[in-house]
Amino acid sequence: MTRRTPRLSRLRRAVPEGRAGRPVETRGARPRRRGTQPKVVALGGGMGLSASLAALRRITGDLTAVVTVADDGGSSGRLRDELGVLPPGDLRKALAALCGDDDWGQTWARVIQHRFQSQGDLHEHAVGNLLIVALWEQLGDHVQALDLVGLLLGAHGRVLPMSAVPLELQALVKGHDPERPEETDTVRGQATVALTPGEVQSVHLVPNDPPAVPEAVEAVLDADWVVLGPGSWFSSVIPHLLVPELLDALVETKARRVLSLNLAPQPGETEGFSPQRHLEVLGRHAPKLALDVVLADEAAVPDRDLLTDAAKRFGAAVELAPVARPDGSPRHDPELLAAAYDRIFRMHGRIGPWR
Repeated sequence: MTRRTPRLSRLRRAVPEGRAGRPVETRGARPRRRGTQPKVVALGGGMGLSASLAALRRITGDLTAVVTVADDGGSSGRLRDELGVLPPGDLRKALAALCGDDDWGQTWARVIQHRFQSQGDLHEHAVGNLLIVALWEQLGDHVQALDLVGLLLGAHGRVLPMSAVPLELQALVKGHDPERPEETDTVRGQATVALTPGEVQSVHLVPNDPPAVPEAVEAVLDADWVVLGPGSWFSSVIPHLLVPELLDALVETKARRVLSLNLAPQPGETEGFSPQRHLEVLGRHAPKLALDVVLADEAAVPDRDLLTDAAKRFGAAVELAPVARPDGSPRHDPELLAAAYDRIFRMHGRIGPWR
């Protein structure tokens, strides 16, 4: 256990007494049932985080999503450019994933994911993006607004941005220009990095020392389990490790940490990556980070020994489980992924008070 850093001490003081990073009833929160279920924090963005949340909400009601805020494409990018707000798209996707399976939840999931089709300025804007931004402007509080949207949707968990300032993702890419395959260029913007040709060497954020949302830090420190991934490795997973206060919390927390690997390399961003290569680049960006479990689909790991060796460098065990959808697509099945998480929570490390 490391000594609490000054950054984390400042953030603890910034959270109002009695709230400790948790939603209160006036902010639309569901009451906590302490001692009955694990407190889980999931970090990521985009469809990877959505898959993880859709699974985790099946096994715990004490769930918090911490979401990247570097998106600069599509509806989110347009709202960010025009209004100077956080990009709401990944936050919207996380809220949709937390909607229940009843008629209310599924109706609202479809509504906030709906995109307008027109010849005008509303074309391709998502309803949920506009709703979130409207509440930010009305309330002047990112967290309170997202809690209120969660209440409206009946979300099975809480959604928080990892930082309260819009971030730009930049990557050093070798061979970005096919005519200069040995040269390294800086590629700017999450949407561009996600599809870049060439080999991503590293990523960083602008500003390079962004402030974390205090509630997100507190959630990580207060968790029983932290789940990182799956998702776009350089543009959704690693950015959490580039927010200093959030990384401090991930290193310091008493929670067990699970890294959930992707089912397949992502064209452009991680094309040709083996499962162990994903761990290697994660370690280069956060050498002090320890893990407890690395979860992977058994069909996506050609050499378990190599992955086991890579995981040992983080202090982690490898768990292989069938978590892909049976149709053969590189997408996680919520029920199978939930079963894998539940087994990991039961079998690894401390037995929590919910058991």
